[in-house]
Amino acid sequence: MSEKIISKFFDIKDSHTVEVYQQHGGYQTIQKVLKKMKPEEVIQEVSNSNLRGLGGAGFPTGRKWSFIPKDSPKPKYLVVNADESEPGTFKDRY
Repeated sequence: MSEKIISKFFDIKDSHTVEVYQQHGGYQTIQKVLKKMKPEEVIQEVSNSNLRGLGGAGFPTGRKWSFIPKDSPKPKYLVVNADESEPGTFKDRY
């Protein structure tokens, strides 16, 4: 029988809940990022992953994050555009 990769948690009772998700290793990465890594380490990790934006240019996410001034005393804001009005981005609509 082949090993389940994507669906290995499908048969777990209440796997849609945060508690069960965490019991099976969910959110470990966010804990690592928030508690153990420096901001520049996070940016380097994202850069190494070659993650790219979903806009037409596919701009490298790590590079974009690296533009944030490191020593600025001003507050920093993360602005997320979650609009899916572009014709090719209606993947999550029902």
